[in-house]
Amino acid sequence: MGLTVTVLLLAAAGLLCLGVGIGVALSRRERRAATSAADLAGLAGTDTAVPVLAALRSTVVVLDDDDEVLRASASAYTFNIVRDDAVIEPTVVAMVGRVRASGQAQDAAVTVARGRVPGAGQFHLQVRVAGIGQGRVLILIEDHTAARRVEAMRRDFVANVSHELKTPVGAIQLLAETVEAGADDPDFVRDYSGRMRKEARRLGVLVQEIIELTRLQEGDALAEPEVVEIDDVVAEAVDRVRVEADGRQIALVAGGTKGLRVRGDAALITTAVRNLLDNAIRYSEPRTRVSVGVSLDAEDPDIVRIAVVDQGIGIPKEEQERVFERFYRVDKARSRATGGTGLGLSIVKHVAADHGGTVELWSAPGRGSTFTLVLPRLGEGEPVEGESVGSGSVGVGSAQDEPADAAAEHIPGSGS
Repeated sequence: MGLTVTVLLLAAAGLLCLGVGIGVALSRRERRAATSAADLAGLAGTDTAVPVLAALRSTVVVLDDDDEVLRASASAYTFNIVRDDAVIEPTVVAMVGRVRASGQAQDAAVTVARGRVPGAGQFHLQVRVAGIGQGRVLILIEDHTAARRVEAMRRDFVANVSHELKTPVGAIQLLAETVEAGADDPDFVRDYSGRMRKEARRLGVLVQEIIELTRLQEGDALAEPEVVEIDDVVAEAVDRVRVEADGRQIALVAGGTKGLRVRGDAALITTAVRNLLDNAIRYSEPRTRVSVGVSLDAEDPDIVRIAVVDQGIGIPKEEQERVFERFYRVDKARSRATGGTGLGLSIVKHVAADHGGTVELWSAPGRGSTFTLVLPRLGEGEPVEGESVGSGSVGVGSAQDEPADAAAEHIPGSGS
């Protein structure tokens, strides 16, 4: 009898503890729900804070009294300040702690990695943290990256452009003088007029690529990003170079993982892939193949790799560090004959950096080259510009793998 009573008492105590635990958990969940619903409703209602925050150009993060994110601009995720409903940047976390301890607003210049890809560059941010009552904390973030980049590159860029523009302009001037001197010979005029047209076309391409490079230097693809479908990017880039490839008797092949997405500017990423394809075609011999393959990184599924593989002349080891420099050409004679400007790969490098990524190169003389555009993948449920945590977020479908064809066979790091 005594044993039975003891067992019953222990069972009752266990049920009581379980009930208390469930009650605490439910209470905490209800409190959080009330915080995210009632508090935000209060912000949007009597106190008009939400409309005010929405009108700010700054990136905005609002924390509750437990330092959980009530509301965050999509760019807070882009800047790697917020992840999984929490502030993860150590400097900003420390600033929030000081604000809670002292009640005084905090300002600091913060430098953060531009993405999950090593070597992708940095964001230069100005961060202000302040309390806004009821235990909530406001974080305002200004992105100063573009201004710093433009200032650092302006002098070097202008010097390079001035030098490169002199070449076709001087050639056109010389050809015009020669035509003028031989105006009585129709065949002579026809020949030199064709040369002038070729130089004028080269000058037009150079000016267009300078405009694209200038746009990259002054803008920031992650300031107002969009969801970019990699399938659409590759299809558009291949379509743009198909006529040139057919004219040179070069086969184009595309394949790899379908359904991958990144955050950024679709037009710029398409330009980068097109430039890689264009470069591969220019430096390939007739009756060879240029392939573009898309994959996830073998070691990090949050990284997208777009590889362009050619069977061209290859690049010597000592030249590989310089091919991304503005106006640098490995084979100056071939580049001039095919109309190359020396800006295409520089544009690719800037596009990659602008999207928090990088570009990799594998090459061997006589064996061809593989240029790989490496970009952070848009993760499941990560918001994009115009959406915020607390008011809904974007759901991103999972990628579907298809058997990659020969386009992905020689992609370093693809795991194939």
